[in-house]
Amino acid sequence: MLKLEGVSASYGSFKALNSISLNVEPGELVVMLGANGAGKTTLFNTISGLIKPTAGSVHFLGSNVTGKNPSSLVSAGMVQCPEGRKLFPEMSVLKNLTLGAYVHRRDKEGIQRTLEHVLEMFPILEEKKHDAAGSLSGGQQQMVAIGRALMSRPKLLMLDEPSLGLAPLVVGQMFETIKTINAEGTAVLLAEQNAFAALKVADRAYVMEGGRITLEGDSESMLNNDEVRRAYIGA
Repeated sequence: MLKLEGVSASYGSFKALNSISLNVEPGELVVMLGANGAGKTTLFNTISGLIKPTAGSVHFLGSNVTGKNPSSLVSAGMVQCPEGRKLFPEMSVLKNLTLGAYVHRRDKEGIQRTLEHVLEMFPILEEKKHDAAGSLSGGQQQMVAIGRALMSRPKLLMLDEPSLGLAPLVVGQMFETIKTINAEGTAVLLAEQNAFAALKVADRAYVMEGGRITLEGDSESMLNNDEVRRAYIGA
């Protein structure tokens, strides 16, 4: 579904990504582990077309999409849920969700079906759909952010630090939701610092440090890897 070959990216003279190669197969849930500053967000923004790579290629669904316009990638089914949620706080929950369906704006019936599915997944949003998004708790705002991404009907959903700043109980619920989204057939690429929770739901994992991939493997081997446990799980 997604394949990167030797992708590098820079901010001026600073090389943020250094020859990244990875893949996500259809139906997989792949986690990208790394501390702050490792390059995870830059990687996601490069995949999404928001940052132009200085080297390498990005392939999505068998096509070379390197340097493609971000909106065309969303239309093709590549959707990013950004770190920090990036909601419109003064707008209602419903309007924030509906904005996610902009690429399907001519399909009114399809938008309604997707909206109903999102509200079934997050029942609290049904109750608060007319409230300003900024008035919601952090966990509820993250639900809106994920719901908005789902309104784009992704084939590949990229989630950037969805558990950041959330209470432990909410974090558990969030990962259960991500697992459900994946089980329904959507491939997921998940950037996370909460390694233990992420590896519990993932198929495979990569570790990023300093803009490079330093480790990769299936989730079980990563959970049992001493280096990963020391750096990201605290054991």
